[in-house]
Amino acid sequence: MHIVDRRLNPGGKSLANRQRFLRRAKALVKRAVRDTTRDRSIRDVESGGEVSIPGEGVREPRFHRAAQGGMRDYVLPGNKDYVEGETIPRPPGSGGGGGSQGSPDGEGEDEFRFALSHEEFVDLFLEDLELPDLAKRKLATTEQVSWRRAGFSVTGSPANLALTRTMRNSLSRRIALRRPRPEAAAALEEEIATLERTGDDPVRLLEAREELARMQKRLKAIPWIDPIDLRYRRSEPHPRPVAQAVMFCLMDVSGSMTEHMKDLAKRFFTLLYLFLKRRYKHVEIVFIRHTHEASEVDEETFFYSRETGGTIVSTALEEMQRVVAERYPPQEWNIYAAQASDGDNTSSDNPRASELLTNTILPACQYFAYLEVGREDDPAPMGFGYRQSDLWRLYDLLRQGGEQIAMRKVRHRRDIYPVFRELFQRKQGAEKGVGA
Repeated sequence: MHIVDRRLNPGGKSLANRQRFLRRAKALVKRAVRDTTRDRSIRDVESGGEVSIPGEGVREPRFHRAAQGGMRDYVLPGNKDYVEGETIPRPPGSGGGGGSQGSPDGEGEDEFRFALSHEEFVDLFLEDLELPDLAKRKLATTEQVSWRRAGFSVTGSPANLALTRTMRNSLSRRIALRRPRPEAAAALEEEIATLERTGDDPVRLLEAREELARMQKRLKAIPWIDPIDLRYRRSEPHPRPVAQAVMFCLMDVSGSMTEHMKDLAKRFFTLLYLFLKRRYKHVEIVFIRHTHEASEVDEETFFYSRETGGTIVSTALEEMQRVVAERYPPQEWNIYAAQASDGDNTSSDNPRASELLTNTILPACQYFAYLEVGREDDPAPMGFGYRQSDLWRLYDLLRQGGEQIAMRKVRHRRDIYPVFRELFQRKQGAEKGVGA
């Protein structure tokens, strides 16, 4: 069998050659994609665009005559310096005409530039990432049960009786046991009635009566439908992945959160949203901001509206609990939550926050990440580590108690993507929450 691919090549170019090139220069292209993301807004990460790789990386191997080595015979006409048998000294340098000096006119080898589509760019950007292993601990939240046909069974509800299969089994059994046909018994009864009325053949009449008795006895012994003929349609539960997810963004917007901290949180939230969009068909985002009070807001208000007040984390967790109960049942949605804060929280609120996380939030979530953002110009004291904030100590205590919470600290924009990759990289063992 011959299969001819007649799909049109994108942009009039060879699709096979393009895919072959991406496979050959994959390492260089991935590095170029990561470098490109540093210079563009995270909101534009999935827009694709041009990338550059060194021209050296696109060269193909080829056969050519070596400049050195091997046995060669030369004819040098007009030689005035050497005679046969003398050794010709090697020219100074390591061979070849190349040098390490720069070009005086500034010319050099250009980089190779080409455009990546939206799908190619995002696939390379998120290639080494995957959903965390935490989702495997609760199948009920990652999979939904649907019922599929699974053949037939000999027991079941009358509503599930497979009539066609039952009658087929009945016919096979009656043929195998040689059950007399009702038409044959009716014909024999008619023959007996005729013989009794005419009285022509008493011997045949006696034989017919005996044959009819045997036939009726066999008809009674072999029923038309036997319980062993019954077949019922059988169904079995089949788990199927839920193709929709909701992402909860929780952020402290009290006066201690600077614009730099909010920018760090926004970049992390954007990466998480982009990552989930590659894994689920439908992703919704819920923005919950809090001070001493919490509320669900839109994205513009979430990041840019100013707010004053204290910090009570439990209000955001209670608001998330309310939204989940009203709109996102865990058996139908994959729930992801990411919380960004500078670590401040009222000490008296820690028990309430711990109770909400342990009993309500974490059991419903596939993944819960806590990102503690700090000031860019806030170095650690000489000889000491960073001070553990109240919220960090609370979450770390829960994590040590067995709760699945991913925790990281970030102070610079350049740390966002490495931290994100560390949280979602492919791992051989179980997920571990490691503090910064």
